[in-house]
Amino acid sequence: MNTLFRCLPFALLLACGGGKKVVETPAQDPAVQRPAWVGARPQSDAYYIGIGMANKNRPEVLETAKKNALNDLASEISVKVESNSLLYTLDRKNQFDETFTGTIRTSSNEQLEGFELVESWENASEYWTYYRLSKVEHARLKNEKKAGAVRNAIDLHTRSRQSLGTGDLRAAFDQELRALLAMKEYWGENDAVEMEGRQVQLVNELYAGLQNLTTNVRLTVLPERCELSYANGFKRELLIGAAYAHGGGLRDLGQLPLFIVYPATGGKVTELKNTDAEGRARTTVQRVDPGAKQLEVLVKLHLDELVGREMDRTLVNALVGGLTVPEVHVPIDMRLPRVLLKVKETNLGQPLADAGVGLVVREELTSKGFRFVEREADAELLLDLTSSTRQGGEANGFYTAYADVSYSFRDRKTQEVVFEGGKQGVKGVQLTYEKAGLESLKKVIPDIRKELVPGIMNAFN
Repeated sequence: MNTLFRCLPFALLLACGGGKKVVETPAQDPAVQRPAWVGARPQSDAYYIGIGMANKNRPEVLETAKKNALNDLASEISVKVESNSLLYTLDRKNQFDETFTGTIRTSSNEQLEGFELVESWENASEYWTYYRLSKVEHARLKNEKKAGAVRNAIDLHTRSRQSLGTGDLRAAFDQELRALLAMKEYWGENDAVEMEGRQVQLVNELYAGLQNLTTNVRLTVLPERCELSYANGFKRELLIGAAYAHGGGLRDLGQLPLFIVYPATGGKVTELKNTDAEGRARTTVQRVDPGAKQLEVLVKLHLDELVGREMDRTLVNALVGGLTVPEVHVPIDMRLPRVLLKVKETNLGQPLADAGVGLVVREELTSKGFRFVEREADAELLLDLTSSTRQGGEANGFYTAYADVSYSFRDRKTQEVVFEGGKQGVKGVQLTYEKAGLESLKKVIPDIRKELVPGIMNAFN
């Protein structure tokens, strides 16, 4: 079912008061006889008519009157959005909002050519112009322009096929997209043309070609699961492959832009890489945050990099927004180290049992996936933790104590220190020295929690 609408004034022709039809005839100046076309709009089956007026108290009177007349003329030209056309289909899918659809429909009108000035008239306060455009001439110019656009689009489409044949999807996508943009004024039509020996609806065929370019991309990642452990230093290289599925076979895709994302201790890591001539790319996964909600590596076609910077992003985004973008999700398996914890804690020289920092450290590491063992032979890391408190003084019945905490992770086999840290002189104030000591230990705990896991994880990389 065809949709018929009045096109809006061309963006090129918009100006002060542009696009508004003359709806009110100014009061007659008895000293000047108005032409009939000023008082009543002419009717013609052979011409599109445009009447424009500008007040003489405004600047650029002649140019304003002309623009108003041409806007008026343009509003007489109707454009049909045919069912099953690209514009109709995208409209139905709500891929364009109402404002954008109006812009597309307006740009679907060809820019005015072949118009002629019939007459002009003025009095002391107004300047009027009367333009017309032959409907026959308009149709001839439109067909010439459309034929040129079709030739350009078919040429770009042919070059796109050739680029794809060499494995250059980047160039193929760019050329197919440009072919579509070359036909943008005819997105509302579905005229059949001959292409590659068959009759096709050109614009729909081009859009289907653009869809196939992304849908048929195949991404692979080896290994299929990214295992990170103390043994490999929590670092793993992934090999990414990109190919195009065609005719039952695969063709390697060189210089294909890829988007790689995974969670790290310093925040999300985002890498942009291009495949090599053999359709391969490598990335090293490291410094992964073990507490992330989604432990995976995302590898995705970087679609934005396939679009030329100079292209109209509003148009392009509407076209590519419905494309299938290939992606691969690689699970990350974190195997955190087995740890033997050795603790020595005192408060003012007296041993502490469960009230110290050691218990908190054990809970924190366990919650992140570290595994604690009881025998040194079973451990990969040895964690030595020492905490103590000391008196600081008394004033007005309040007692001050200071806490000193240190810890170190050592490799069990080499005995080398992997990571160490701590806090010194953390102050606690209470009503007794003993309570002040416990208070100082309590205050040091948040800092230890904050630095312990990121510190040890970063030490592995």
